[in-house]
Amino acid sequence: NDGPVSLLAVRRRGARPTREFLHLIGPGTKGEPMRYRTQIQSTGATTTGIPVPEEIVDALGGGKRPAVVVRLGGHAYRGSVATVDGAPMISLSSANREKAGVGAGDEVDVELELDTEPRTVSVPDDFAAALAADPEAKATFDRISYSNQRWHVESITGAKTDETRQRRIAKSVAILHDGRPR
Repeated sequence: NDGPVSLLAVRRRGARPTREFLHLIGPGTKGEPMRYRTQIQSTGATTTGIPVPEEIVDALGGGKRPAVVVRLGGHAYRGSVATVDGAPMISLSSANREKAGVGAGDEVDVELELDTEPRTVSVPDDFAAALAADPEAKATFDRISYSNQRWHVESITGAKTDETRQRRIAKSVAILHDGRPR
């Protein structure tokens, strides 16, 4: 490949399709990072996403919803490709936008790599003790998805006071005890 290849992706917004041009920077092959240039899209009032050309999703070799490592503006994070309005996209949280120094509408170079590492959550000691005291809650926590486990842990670790933290631990244990992921 001697230069960038123009790719055309069509995203549906309501009934009218909009077009955006994406440029493949690095050729990439299965197992190798894929590099391309795109524009960060606003996907709601406070959410943004990174469009992913179907050709890149296919070349990554992880199926239609692959887990990926995203490198953006010197910042790397783990995510997954999802389908939004019929097109592949990766969520870009406000925390990751801030760390990468980017925002909706910015044109950026993106590097994607298939994420083959197991996704595990580091459970705080106080939450682990509460789970150990309730076998049903522990069993539910062990079988729910990584993202749901992370949701519980981030809720607890995000508490500003010990009182709030203890209340959130109790709430998470109660939810998990009932067999619900959230």
